[in-house]
Amino acid sequence: MHKKLGNNKNIGLALGGGAVLGAAHIGVLRALNEFNISISYIAGTSIGAFVAAFYAFGKSCEEIREMTKDLNWLDVSEISLSRYGLLSNKKLGEVITEGIGDVDFDQAAVPLAMIATDIATGEKVILREGRVSTAAMASTCLPGIFRPVEIDERLLVDGGIVENVPITPLQEMGADVIIAVDLLAKRTYKKPENIIEVLVNTFNYTLIAATKVQTEAADILIQPDVSSFNMINTNQVNDLIEAGYAEAKTMLENNRD
Repeated sequence: MHKKLGNNKNIGLALGGGAVLGAAHIGVLRALNEFNISISYIAGTSIGAFVAAFYAFGKSCEEIREMTKDLNWLDVSEISLSRYGLLSNKKLGEVITEGIGDVDFDQAAVPLAMIATDIATGEKVILREGRVSTAAMASTCLPGIFRPVEIDERLLVDGGIVENVPITPLQEMGADVIIAVDLLAKRTYKKPENIIEVLVNTFNYTLIAATKVQTEAADILIQPDVSSFNMINTNQVNDLIEAGYAEAKTMLENNRD
C-alpha cells in the first residue's frame, strides 16, 4: 500500500532520465519547496542525476534553472577520439564543478545517489561515494554517443538502461516515502529530425516497459505531460519547468495526510 506525505517521515526523491526534458525536474523541486516538503534523500538517473547533484548541494530552483537554461549538446560534449563513443561529456562534469565545486558525495547537504550501468556486465551500479561530477558524467553517458566513464576500473554508461527512475537507492538509504518523477511515461514520439534524436528515441523505447514496472514501488508518482517537447531543444526549458511544476502540484495536493 502506498504511503502519503506526513510529518516525521523520511522522504526520498527519485529524478528520472529524459535528456532535455529533465528541466521539468526543476518545476517539481519548486512545487516541493512551496509545499514545505523536506527531502531526506535524493537519487538521480541520467539528467536526473545532473539536477539531483545541484539540489543535494543546496542550490535553489532558480539557481539550477540559471545553470541549466542554456545547456545544449555542444555545451556538454566534445569530440572524442575513443573507439567507444563519438563524443565525451566531460564538459557536463565541468558544469557541475563550476556550480557546486569539486566535491565528493559525503559533502552533500542531502544524501545523494546516482545510477549508472556497467557496460561490460550490464550490472546496475549505485554511486554514493567519490567525485560527484565524475559520477554524474557516468550516469548521463548515453551509449553510442558519449565515451563511457571509468570509475573503479569499471566502464560506466547511462543508468537509464537498468533503472531510469532511481527508486531502489532510496529504499536502501532508508526513505519512508518515495516521490518519483518519470519523464517518459506520457511521452509521445515524432519523426526524428537528426541522428541525435534517432539515438535518443531508440534508447528511450527500451526503457519504457521496465520503468513502468519499477515505478510501481513509488508512493507518489509524478508524470509530467511533456509529449509536445523534443528531447534536445533547450529553448523549451521554461515551459518544461512549468509542466513539471503543474503536475507535481496536483499530485502533492492529492497525497497529503
